[in-house]
Amino acid sequence: MIIVTTDFVPGYDVQEVKGFVRGSTVQSKNVGRDILAGLKNLVGGEIKDYTSMMDSARQQAIGRLVQHAEEKGADAVIAVRLETSSITNAASEIMAYGTAVTLSKRSSG
Repeated sequence: MIIVTTDFVPGYDVQEVKGFVRGSTVQSKNVGRDILAGLKNLVGGEIKDYTSMMDSARQQAIGRLVQHAEEKGADAVIAVRLETSSITNAASEIMAYGTAVTLSKRSSG
């Protein structure tokens, strides 16, 4: 599966647009992480547990995007975007979305 943020894939033509696809996950905070994050706020710096949690959530959302695209028979997703929103004070949603397409290799003629 080819995933790009652009509206095209270099060297390929869009053969067919399969439609909008998305994948999302909701991640909640962890009490233990919150305590450590509170301590980190006192001295400053990166909160590595949250960075890791959000990276994992993005990967999960992209994985679900790919699954949705495969269900539509696509071999690529173009114009991919990621969005994060707060659901509650303790949880965030990560959404990946884009346009599922099939591609054909551009002839060099």
